[in-house]
Amino acid sequence: MEKTVLQIEELSFAYPGRSALYEEFSLTVARGECIGIVGPSGVGKSTLFELIAGNLRPRKGKISHGRLAWIFQDPYSSFHPSYPIREQIEDVATLPEDPVLIESLDLDPALPEKLPHELSGGQLQRCSILRALRMAPDLLLCDEPTSALDNITQLETMKFLMKFLDRVGILLITHDLDLARWACDRIIDLTEEATESLERVGT
Repeated sequence: MEKTVLQIEELSFAYPGRSALYEEFSLTVARGECIGIVGPSGVGKSTLFELIAGNLRPRKGKISHGRLAWIFQDPYSSFHPSYPIREQIEDVATLPEDPVLIESLDLDPALPEKLPHELSGGQLQRCSILRALRMAPDLLLCDEPTSALDNITQLETMKFLMKFLDRVGILLITHDLDLARWACDRIIDLTEEATESLERVGT
C-alpha cells in the first residue's frame, strides 16, 4: 500500500464574517496519486492549499502531511528576476543536483544558469518543477501550474509532472476540467462538494 502523504480529517474553516468554505471536509492523498481540486474563483481552492501549508488555521479538524513543495501558476513571478535560476534552486534544495532529473525534464543543463526572463514560460515552469523536486517533497501542491502557458505547453508540462508520481503525491488546482480528467485519479469539485473518481489516461 502506498504511503499516505496528506490526511485531512473533518476540516472546517471560514473567514471572519463569512459563511463556511469547509464543513467537515476530509481527504486522503497517497504517493502515486494525482488529485484534482476544481471549482470557480472564490470557492476555496487556494484557501485549501494555505490551510495545508499552515498559513491559515482551521476552525476545527486535523491536517497532517509529509514534506511539501509548491508549484505556482505564474513561473515568472515565482522566481526573482535579478539572479540566475540555479542559485534560486540551490537556495531551497535538499537534494544535490542530478543530471538525470534535469534530462528527464527535457532541460538543457545550461538553462538554469540564465535569468528567468531569458527562458520561455514552459522552460521556466519546468525549472519550477526541478526546484520543487529538489526539495525532496512527499506532496506537491500545484496551483494552476499550467494556466499561464499555451495549450501545447500545458500538456507537455503536465506530462513532465506525471513522470514523478512514483515519488510524490500531487494535489492539483485547475480551472481546466479536461486537463483534470486527463491527469487526475480523482477530482474534488468544491462547488458540488462531491468527489468524482476517474481513470487516468496513460501519459
